Amino acid sequence: MIMNLKDCYIKFGGDFEEVLGRLRREQIVQKFVYKFLHDKSFHLLEASMENKDHEEALRAVHTLKGICQNLSFTRLFESSSLVTKALRENDWNKAVDMMPKLSKDYYEIINVIEDFKNSKEE
Repeated sequence: MIMNLKDCYIKFGGDFEEVLGRLRREQIVQKFVYKFLHDKSFHLLEASMENKDHEEALRAVHTLKGICQNLSFTRLFESSSLVTKALRENDWNKAVDMMPKLSKDYYEIINVIEDFKNSKEE
């Protein structure tokens, strides 16, 4: 069972000390981490990739990357950065090849946050 927010960050490959340094209070970090559960960037990215909408996919993954940078979601930031770079370089196949890793990193964070949130509400 997840004990605290720092454990969440360790579990999904984030940098808790960095985000705490930026946002100052754990309650604020938690608020934004919970907000991430409702962010649509990843789902927009998936849909755009499926529809081969290059521009929309780039916009969505760039937004996701920015959120991950702000929240110090290091692992997801790295995988979204690679997809962003591939799309910027018009390397569609490379971006497609990297989607499973990005998707895995995304759902890992979502699942950990949901487990944490549910443990808080019990």
